[in-house]
Amino acid sequence: MPKRGIREYASQDIVVGFEPARCIHAANCVRELPAVFDVDRKPWIDPEGASADAIADQIARCPTGALTARTPNGDPIDRVESGFSVAEVPDGPLYARGDFTLVDDDGEAFPAGTRAALCRCGASANKPYCDGSHTDAGFTT
Repeated sequence: MPKRGIREYASQDIVVGFEPARCIHAANCVRELPAVFDVDRKPWIDPEGASADAIADQIARCPTGALTARTPNGDPIDRVESGFSVAEVPDGPLYARGDFTLVDDDGEAFPAGTRAALCRCGASANKPYCDGSHTDAGFTT
């Protein structure tokens, strides 16, 4: 599958990838590591703002997989625990973590990585991913 609009921000030690179509603005990154992730700054990601380890740790907490990390030579930096888990967000998506592949009805694989926020309200324009439409749809569980 082709890259889906992934933007990259590089330092000497880490390359941060950001896929806007997968971001549902959980804002963990902005709250927890504002020296790197600041939506009021252009560009909003500064990979020089913290150590590569701190950035990789923060990216591992991104529930959607919109943020990724790799070394400058292309090796992925992934800090997701082994196994597979799904967590239901009240009135929101399912957060999937681990080693998994999403496949459509035709057997075509979606890019998933190791984290994804999956739509369960049916209103997302970015299925199978959540796009935050559950809020406007009044989805509750």
